[in-house]
Amino acid sequence: MEKHKKILEYALSSLLRRKYKNLAVIAVFSLVVAILASILFLTHSFKVEALNVLIGAPELIVQKVSGGRHDLIPTDYIKRIQGIYGIGRVIPRYWGYYYDAITDGNYTLMGVDEDVQKLKLLDGRMPTKNSECAIGKGISDVRFTGIGEKMYLIDSKGKTLTFHVVGVFTSESAILTNDLILLNKEDILSLFGMSSDRATDVVVQVYNEFEVPFVAGKIREMLPDTRPIMKGEIIRTYETVFSWRSGMIFTVFFGALIAFCILAWDKATGLSAEERQEIGILKAIGWETSDILELKFWEGIVISLTSFLTGLILAYVHIFFLGASLFASALKGWSVIFPSFELIPYVNLYQVFTVLFLTVIPYVASTIIPSWKVAITDPDVVMRG
Repeated sequence: MEKHKKILEYALSSLLRRKYKNLAVIAVFSLVVAILASILFLTHSFKVEALNVLIGAPELIVQKVSGGRHDLIPTDYIKRIQGIYGIGRVIPRYWGYYYDAITDGNYTLMGVDEDVQKLKLLDGRMPTKNSECAIGKGISDVRFTGIGEKMYLIDSKGKTLTFHVVGVFTSESAILTNDLILLNKEDILSLFGMSSDRATDVVVQVYNEFEVPFVAGKIREMLPDTRPIMKGEIIRTYETVFSWRSGMIFTVFFGALIAFCILAWDKATGLSAEERQEIGILKAIGWETSDILELKFWEGIVISLTSFLTGLILAYVHIFFLGASLFASALKGWSVIFPSFELIPYVNLYQVFTVLFLTVIPYVASTIIPSWKVAITDPDVVMRG
């Protein structure tokens, strides 16, 4: 044990003698790890946030399609859907998107129903009558509006409507409530100019979740101008979209990966004259080949783990404290949620070990292999170059 301790001490002193070169390597190495880890952390965090939203989502949503686009669905479709065996309640939903010119943000407006009662209020209550609303924490912050104050929205005819804020709420996921405004059904219809015999879509309750594909097929057959959407399809879509966008970001920063590969290749193709001479001297004074390999192993471990941990810390701070300013817009897409929300820290250990495997192990290997080639050479030949 004492022998290994002395080799580690010598490895540290050897690194300090070439501190500027090693610091440059650590800086580049840390940057590469930070970029990779940032993309993985952000992608995983968005996926978990989306799954948190979809946990309470209905098993089946039915939308009307006109010209290949989502259209308002007639409420008389509800009775026809209810005739299918195995179906429980069929609930119409009233919601839409609202562009707020004051904050340059897009809000989601939704009519109050039983599902939204599950949302946890920070303060106040749900709207129970016309001209009342409950708003998300992000909207409350950006509009400087709280309980007891007023919220002004412009309807489809250009008329300004006044709503009294009775609640400010949150839920398990910031994505779900940050830009949400809850209103009564009558207010939603008035604001968007919707007819009372139309709804945005309908939620279908299916008693047996294994029968959801069968029910969706029956609805599609009965109402060919509709599009049944199952929760499983939505989840797969979210996962695919985030994975695809994270792949695009990887492509953009592919140059950084190339730089790391060049760095590792440079280490693997040979040692500097100073390093070769050092190995020759150590062999001449009695060091074994295994001792040389252990020395270079510790040097590689110290540099790679220092860079790896530094990169992980930088990535964590960038994503969860600085709001992922470099990558968030690319992963969210063009319809960026305003106001911005704080990402909840979700770290996937599998991804951490993946980054470790792809960066630390190749670097350590690229350090040991050329050292082994020199260590098995006659010391006199090595020192004479």
